[in-house]
Amino acid sequence: MVIGLFGGSFNPPHEGHTLVAEIAIRRLGLDQLWWIVTPGNPLKSHNNLAPLSERLAKCEEIAADPRIKVTAFEQTLGTSYTARTLDYVKARNPHARFIWIMGADNLKSFHKWQHWRRIAETFPIAVIDRPGSTLSYLSSKMARTFDYARIDEDDAGVLWKKKAPAWTFIHGPRSPLSSTALREAAE
Repeated sequence: MVIGLFGGSFNPPHEGHTLVAEIAIRRLGLDQLWWIVTPGNPLKSHNNLAPLSERLAKCEEIAADPRIKVTAFEQTLGTSYTARTLDYVKARNPHARFIWIMGADNLKSFHKWQHWRRIAETFPIAVIDRPGSTLSYLSSKMARTFDYARIDEDDAGVLWKKKAPAWTFIHGPRSPLSSTALREAAE
């Protein structure tokens, strides 16, 4: 089974998240995509963070594809750090093949994540294009550090077969929606 892992605050979830999910499922040939709704991003303020139960419910509402599984197991695990989450997933699911899914907007600051190199060495990574972030795959520290491990997006369907570190950047339709903009518009 090939499973994509798409983590985030989803504060709030929106159609941009579902677009990333659709692109990932189609282009990577995923059997499932787990939306990992985090208790809170360690690199972001929690001042405007909606309750986890509310974010989970909204994710369930918009995740129409039955292959999308919404979860908040990081709450039970007691972490918001991706490296620890991926270690847990890998240990609990030794026969599944995983791909970490992230928006290109996160690629710019990926090197600030705790144990970012270990994350890149745990599972292959698919970076999905986001408005204003298309060129980040050329300039980010992660992209430069792991340039040798980047595969062409035409080969995205076999990314799951690659041993990490391996990553690709997937271009495609982009949604202008962002959780930050939606929160600001609601204020």
